[in-house]
Parts: sequence; structure tokens; C-alpha cells
Amino acid sequence: MKVSVCITVYNEERSISKLVESLLRQSKKPDEIVIVDGGSGDKTVEIIRHFQKKDKRIKLLIEKCSRSRGRNLAVELAKNDIIAMTDAGCVPKRNWLENITEPFKHKEVDIVAGFYTMKVSDSLQKAFSVFLGIHPKDFDINFLPSTRSVAFTKQAWEKISGFLENLEDTAEDTVFNYKALKLGLNISRMKNARVEWEMPKTFSDGIIKIYKYAKGDAKSRIWLYPSKGLASHNIKALSIFARYILGISFIFLYLFKLVVLLVPLILVILYILWSFRKVFLKTGDWIAGLWGILVQFTSDFAVMSGFLMGLRR
Repeated sequence: MKVSVCITVYNEERSISKLVESLLRQSKKPDEIVIVDGGSGDKTVEIIRHFQKKDKRIKLLIEKCSRSRGRNLAVELAKNDIIAMTDAGCVPKRNWLENITEPFKHKEVDIVAGFYTMKVSDSLQKAFSVFLGIHPKDFDINFLPSTRSVAFTKQAWEKISGFLENLEDTAEDTVFNYKALKLGLNISRMKNARVEWEMPKTFSDGIIKIYKYAKGDAKSRIWLYPSKGLASHNIKALSIFARYILGISFIFLYLFKLVVLLVPLILVILYILWSFRKVFLKTGDWIAGLWGILVQFTSDFAVMSGFLMGLRR
């Protein structure tokens, strides 16, 4: 079974070496590594070319384009029928490629959803891990892949018509999965096919990422997901609007009735406690729980603003 690993990069001089080195050290060696650079202005290309001199399996295409377009270009360039993908900023575990391609021994498998380990080094990163990723105990038969850790056949990619290219740099994997489910493609799940994904190191980076995710989801216009129903990202965004509209309505309706004004105050306190509890139970870190309160409120507004901006397209 020959496999092409396809990656898109943009200004990844700090992370690209770890990614390429981890791919070259895989227990199952990739037959080729196709990298599309979207027009980096740093030393990313220089570093990749350094690796190319040492290993002829590495192919590089430089084209100023969106991440979705870069993914499609990489798949088009790939020589093999089995495509494995991960993202810049991730570091695949040594047995990642072996595990994520193992289900393709069964011809009926079209797509394999791998998983990830969220790399955290402080309480803030632990808090963001609850908002940005899926924790291992929540991995189930309905888990859908992200481009951090996924593999598929070229035939499946062709049936889906590739990654949607008008979504800028987010949500392309959400649309890819949606189309796969609508087409009835067979998705296998491999929890042990893991990459290491580092959480944002600063508060602003984390909130910006949440904003971009919400904006991309809104642009996708996906409201009902075949495997999740009303649990789609866009329905969740609407629920955030609903909870704040409800709270503000209480305040305006009972602005001069001090006793009744306690109701929204109690709701806010309960929301604070819920935010702390949600993060603390996932991380076991009370400082992360405190960060979780701030992240919860800030991310709510990031989701709402990103959602509205995404609807404008």
C-alpha cells in the first residue's frame, strides 16, 4: 500500500522542521511527502528545500493560495491512491501513518479519522484545550476527522469534489466531512492514529482561532449535520446568541424591580460556576478552571462576531 502525505504550509518556519522530521521517522515510511507552500514570507521554503536535498520523496510546490486550494493542489500532485493529511503545527506520533492507513486493508473504507493529543504546558493552554478540541473520553463512533489527522482515497476525494476553496482558511474539513456523510462514504475511526497539536500560547491567539473557526463555520452554511443533527457548530453559535438575548431581556424587562433583577444575576453566577466546572472536570486544574471563566465569556463574543462576519459572504 503506497501512501502520499499531503501538507499545506504558510509561514511555519518555527514548526515545519519538527513536522517533516516526524514524517521521516514514521514506522511506516511515506512513499512521498507533498508540501504546498501558500506564499510564505519567512524561512519556511528554505527549510523545506534543505530537507529536499536529503530526501527525494519530498516534493514542494509554491503557489500563493488559500489553505483549501493548497490541499487540493497537493492531492492533485500526489502519485498514490491513499492520501494522508496533517497540518503544520502538528507533530505526528511515530506510528501515526501506520495506524491511520491500516483500515484501508478493507476495500470498503473510504476515509479514516485519526485523532490528536493536545499539547499543553500551562493552565491557559489547558483551558483552551476544552474549547478547541475533543478530549479522548469524548471520542466515539460519531467522531469526524479534521485535517490534523485524516486519510482518504483519491476516489473519495474526487467524489466529494475536493476541499471547498472559497472558505479562506477554516471549516474546509467540516464541509468535506458533511459531503462525505451525505454521499454515504465509509468512515473508519482510529483513536491511536495521533498527532500532537499544540494549543495557543497566548490568550489573544486562542480567541482569534475561535473567531476564525466560527466565521468559517458560518460561511459553510451547514445547519443540520447528518451524524449530529442540531449539534452542528452553527446551531451552537445560535444558542450562544439565545442565552445572551435572554439575559439582556431579563435586565431590560425588570430594570426597576430590584428583587426580580436578582434572576439574571443568579443566572450569570451559575454561568460562571458552570464555566469553571466544565474546564476543571476536563483538566483537573483549578487555575485552568479560572481561566475557563474568562475564555468562556470572551469566546462567546468571538463566536458571535465570527458567526455574523461569516454570514456576510
